[in-house]
Amino acid sequence: MSIEINNESAIPVDEAAIQRLAAFALDTMHVHADAELAIVLVDEGAMEQLHVQWMDEPGPTDVLSFPMDELRPGTEEQETPPGLLGDIVLCPQVAQAQAETAGHSTLDELLLLTTHGILHLLGFDHAEPAEEKEMFGIQRDILVGFSMQDRRRAQ
Repeated sequence: MSIEINNESAIPVDEAAIQRLAAFALDTMHVHADAELAIVLVDEGAMEQLHVQWMDEPGPTDVLSFPMDELRPGTEEQETPPGLLGDIVLCPQVAQAQAETAGHSTLDELLLLTTHGILHLLGFDHAEPAEEKEMFGIQRDILVGFSMQDRRRAQ
């Protein structure tokens, strides 16, 4: 699985943890091992420009997803075909503020946002209540599973 992370922000982040989480999430969603994902971390100014350009919304946001080959989740029997999953753009400054409000670490928030972005790349949305329930349930399951795996890895 090709997961490229590029931190263009002024905030140092645990890129290895983000990479491990992304690999875990893609494996959980049965995405082909030859799929490609790019994750870019940018400062608030760059994120605001992207937010205005692509979503026509003012101000910086926490995460944006840009799907490429419109891959969908696979199954245990049939993983996705190989291809370009897409790009996720994260803003650590926005994540930091949200983490403080939520009462957890900036890294935890970035892991949540990475998972959220991956699910968007795989076609999930949360515009309708049923979609939100499904997407946020999968997101929670991935984060809990990753946390358990990462804890075992650290022992």
